[in-house]
Amino acid sequence: MTVLTANAAALLAGPRGRRLCLEYAMAVNPELGQVMFLVAHQAAPERSVLITLTGDGRDGSEPSPPAFTVADAVALIATTDLREIDTASVRAALRASVDAAMYWQPPDGHDTVCALPDMRAALAPVAKALLASPTGTSWKAARAEEQWAVDWHAPMDASPLPSNTMALLTTWDRWHREEEARAALEPPPEMFSGTWWSAPGAPLRTRGHVADALELVEDNAGLEVATVIPIRDNGSARVLEITSAHDWASLCRTFPLEVTASRRGDWFHVTGRDRRRLLPEWSRVALDWDAVHLTTFAYLSAATSLIEIDDEYASVIGGWGPDATLWLTDTTHESNEPRQHWVRDPGTGEWARKL
Repeated sequence: MTVLTANAAALLAGPRGRRLCLEYAMAVNPELGQVMFLVAHQAAPERSVLITLTGDGRDGSEPSPPAFTVADAVALIATTDLREIDTASVRAALRASVDAAMYWQPPDGHDTVCALPDMRAALAPVAKALLASPTGTSWKAARAEEQWAVDWHAPMDASPLPSNTMALLTTWDRWHREEEARAALEPPPEMFSGTWWSAPGAPLRTRGHVADALELVEDNAGLEVATVIPIRDNGSARVLEITSAHDWASLCRTFPLEVTASRRGDWFHVTGRDRRRLLPEWSRVALDWDAVHLTTFAYLSAATSLIEIDDEYASVIGGWGPDATLWLTDTTHESNEPRQHWVRDPGTGEWARKL
């Protein structure tokens, strides 16, 4: 039995962290991927890829899929070679976990299976090994000085950086108070879906690495063209580091904005729990902080899960990403370095810089 460190336990407490560990194990152990494909389908067939089997038709019967169980997956995870962690596979696993983050429906089959106690226990050695790797040790890093923003257009169509950020935040907060009032007057439809993200999209967002800015994007909707913009600040920015679910809960508790009615559908779908709900009121946060940075570790351990604030309220981190920084004041500026033009290859899905 693997004795979990606090960091490994926190990683496995988060749906995105569990999925990261599973994706890595499947990448280096292909047989596990084949088994999990069917086990995940059995766990959540309505949210999985449709399985169509073909047979020779000689007896006129419909073919049946192979019978695999969670125990089979657990046994295969135990055979995963963790002696040398492959950096490229860790990167691919992180990208797959972010791609699977969905807030408008219940967890998919893989996430559902990962949450089972036997699977969480089986993934414990994977979590420990990944956290001890060179990539894993960087997941708790604070915001890097060098930052990059993305405009999802070609250079000739790209826009200037957002400005007058306080006005953007005030508008966002006001819109959410109005949405909350409207939603409170409406009966809660069984499959209600609406606004699910937890941070405004209009202000500037940055990442510490170009690859993260391009690849680690929730709900990316098949983005294929990007202008990457180098961002710098004057070095005196007040940056709040979100390193855990506890930090996010504290932020919501300090600057509460109630969103119980407006988030009742989506956040219930993704977490399976119904509580009164809070978000930070971002225009008030901006009075104390210039930016909020979500570490990769905090994302993996907390995103797409219900974060307890107190006995009455909870929250969700949604619409962010690993190592993402949300700028709340006009503290930053575009550097003198040239903007970069990037295009995704439709065949491979890989991003390439155009010179």
